[in-house]
Amino acid sequence: YGYGRSDKKDQPRVPITARLVADMLQVAGANRILTLDLHQGQLQGFFNVPVDELTAVHLLSNYIRQRGTENLVVVTDLGFAKRARTFAELLNSPLAIVEKRREGNNDQAEVLNVIGNVKGKRVVIVDDEIDTAGTLTEIVRAIEKAGAIEVTACATHGVFSGPAIERIENCNVREVVVTDSIPLPVGAKSTKIKRLSSAPLFGEAIRRIHLGESVGALFGKESATAEEMLFWDEHQTGPVSTAPSSEKRTRR
Repeated sequence: YGYGRSDKKDQPRVPITARLVADMLQVAGANRILTLDLHQGQLQGFFNVPVDELTAVHLLSNYIRQRGTENLVVVTDLGFAKRARTFAELLNSPLAIVEKRREGNNDQAEVLNVIGNVKGKRVVIVDDEIDTAGTLTEIVRAIEKAGAIEVTACATHGVFSGPAIERIENCNVREVVVTDSIPLPVGAKSTKIKRLSSAPLFGEAIRRIHLGESVGALFGKESATAEEMLFWDEHQTGPVSTAPSSEKRTRR
C-alpha cells in the first residue's frame, strides 16, 4: 500500500497521503481491496469499497515454530503490540515491548527502554515492515545490551530501501524473515534475509471471495480453519500446517 505510513497528521502541514492513494485505487475502478498487513487498521476506513486485510502472522510464526521455540521471547514496539500479542500466543512465548521515539521525518528511531525480560533469551523481533532498517538495528543493540543471546527479526513487508541491506549485514541479527509482498531492490543480496511466499495465503483468500465464503475464518481463533490453513515453503515438497504437530489435520 503506497504511502500507507502517511495515515495521520502527526506534525503540522503533513498530508494524509494514504487517503489519496485509496481514492486513486477506487477511481481506477477497484471495487474490492485485498491486502496484507496494513500499517494501521484504520486505513480500511479510507475506502468506500469492501477491504479484506490478510495477515502474515500465522505464516511467520509457523516458520519460527519450525526453528524451535525454547527459551523464546517476542519483542515489538508499542504500535505493533496488538498483533505481536497474537504472534506470541501462537508460539506460546512471552512478549516484551520496546519503547522508542521517532523525531522528524527521517526513518531513525531512538530506543528508550526495553519493557520485559530478555536476559539470556532467544529474541524474535516482530514488526509490519522493515524500511531502512534503522529502527531494527537500534532495537537489536538495545536488547543485546539487555542480555539477549540470539536475535531474529520478522516482518511482513521487506522494503529494504537506502542502506538497509548494509545495516542488516553489519548488525548482530541472526536472520531477517519477510514475505515476498514487495520485490527485493535490484542488486540487493544478503545471506541473512529469508523470504516466505504469500501466494498460498492470497490464493485461498481469492478462492473464498469468489465462492462467497468467509475470509475472516482464515484467522479466527474460534475456527479450525486457522489451524488447517496450509503454507508451502520453497524447500518443502508438501504442505506444512500452522498447527502444532499433535493438532495437524489434512485438508479435504
